[in-house]
Amino acid sequence: MDDTLTIALSKGRIFEETLPLLAAANIVPAEDPETSRKLILPSNHPAVRFVIVRATDVPTYVEHGAADLGVAGKDVLIEHGGDGLYQPLDLEIGRCRMMVAVPAGFDYAGTVQRGARLRVATKYVHTAREHFAAKGMHVDLIKLYGSMELAPLVGLAEAIVDLVSTGGTLKANNLVAVEEILPISARLIVNQAAMKLKRKRLAPLLETLSAAVVARRQHA
Repeated sequence: MDDTLTIALSKGRIFEETLPLLAAANIVPAEDPETSRKLILPSNHPAVRFVIVRATDVPTYVEHGAADLGVAGKDVLIEHGGDGLYQPLDLEIGRCRMMVAVPAGFDYAGTVQRGARLRVATKYVHTAREHFAAKGMHVDLIKLYGSMELAPLVGLAEAIVDLVSTGGTLKANNLVAVEEILPISARLIVNQAAMKLKRKRLAPLLETLSAAVVARRQHA
């Protein structure tokens, strides 16, 4: 059996916020993914490597065993379905909120009350469908991959469902958040087979990461 641990990560905020937690376990990438053109990065351990993939692909790589573990936002996991994955640890990083937002001045509460049909643009179709169904609302979901904020501005949709961190992008586009769907943070995910076959390698790593999360919380 290959004893190498493969960790799937995406570039950007989650990678940057995961690094200090991994450093607590003495795992450091040998190259910077922002400057390296490599998609597989070695680490300071010969038996640990990183694969750099799109954020939405992390659960797929882990589920199918191309990576033993990875870090993915709860938003990505909900859309993926999370089947075939262990989610042993909330890393409490990449924090934001999944929100419903509308143009300033739009009567969202009145629209809900009247039971009017609403066009909603989002890339989080599963999350949005579940949310509006639970409220008994009739919506037409429009799947987009780019900037959600544009949809209400050009009349494509009356509302959007998207991640909101500071709210600056909403404000700049004259949109306001009207409803929180759920808080989002990044989770450690582990392949089910790896959890059994590589338990001796994974168990101490999970313990160290868990302790690092607690220490980070206490110093926040």
